[in-house]
Amino acid sequence: MPETLDTLPMTGPMSTMQRMGHEQLVYCHDEASGLRAIIGIHSTVLGPALGGTRMWNYASEDQAVMDVLRLSQGMTYKASVAGLDLGGGKAVIFGDARQHKSEALFKAYGRFVNSLSGKYITAEDVGTSKSDMEWIATETKHVSGLPESMGGSGDPSPVTAYGVYMGMKAGARVALGNDSLEGRKVLVQGVGNVGTYLVEHLVAEGAHVWISDVYEPSIQKLLSRFPQLEVCQPDQVASADVDIYAPCALGATLNAQSIANLRCALVAGGANNQLATDEDMQRLMDRSIAYAPDFVINAGGLINVYAEIKGLNREWALQKTRGIYDQTLAIFEQAAQNRVSTNEAAVRLAHQRLTKVAHDQQASSSR
Repeated sequence: MPETLDTLPMTGPMSTMQRMGHEQLVYCHDEASGLRAIIGIHSTVLGPALGGTRMWNYASEDQAVMDVLRLSQGMTYKASVAGLDLGGGKAVIFGDARQHKSEALFKAYGRFVNSLSGKYITAEDVGTSKSDMEWIATETKHVSGLPESMGGSGDPSPVTAYGVYMGMKAGARVALGNDSLEGRKVLVQGVGNVGTYLVEHLVAEGAHVWISDVYEPSIQKLLSRFPQLEVCQPDQVASADVDIYAPCALGATLNAQSIANLRCALVAGGANNQLATDEDMQRLMDRSIAYAPDFVINAGGLINVYAEIKGLNREWALQKTRGIYDQTLAIFEQAAQNRVSTNEAAVRLAHQRLTKVAHDQQASSSR
């Protein structure tokens, strides 16, 4: 039988895209500014693909591609579970955010975003800021998370952190017997914007908080505000004797090596793609460590950006984000009832909505 387009063997990024269900992968290069970026669009079934732009000094192109594919897929699941009319996208820019930023670079990137005609809407992420979004906004209207002075909703980090806090309390109710964090030992790994706001919630509730970060100035800044915080060195994070571990930096901190050393009862943090591989969820279960799925509990920032796009206020976003508590509890219950992991229960929930909407769209177009 002759090969058709559907049966031709795929290799490399195309093969991974096909396996993960992506719609589009866009490579961007601007010689004048030095821009090298990749935009990943996972799904537009529920609406335009929204997701932040990450600036990171990737070791290789393959590493960057896998990051953008996993992150954009996670954004689809995040929007679906949160009940938002948005698809999943993400972008990465190659470079050191502390050395390689320029107005020309972000303007060039904005032109690439604009060329997608609204199929992708960008926002802040690791290594980018509101000022970067302002530069992007000079070239495209398809950008969110702008400063309030420009009609935007401002920094989404406080709302992201609030959702993580709500999800952590729900997870504590399951893993520790009640949702009070007073006196609980909590390790926050990564004290950038989201991690810092999360620490504020934890301190206010009376938790015993450890912090860790590879960037020493971030540690010192928090210690100047909360001298009672304990500091955990980065190489000791996995083995710290705490009740709750909250990864709030980059992903893949939950892997075969780190999980074997964990001494916590619950993992609940703001980082995306915390599980390095699918097998790592089973490793957590084998060690009886509860896991609050990252794309469920860190959806607050996306909710905040959605509110901006729809012309809703911060109070609406906070109220919607408060619902992450009940959503997290429901996922733990579904996982127990169906004898699957919490991550699988959350992915199933996301797929249910995606499948229903896609079916309804197909039925409507065939009439």
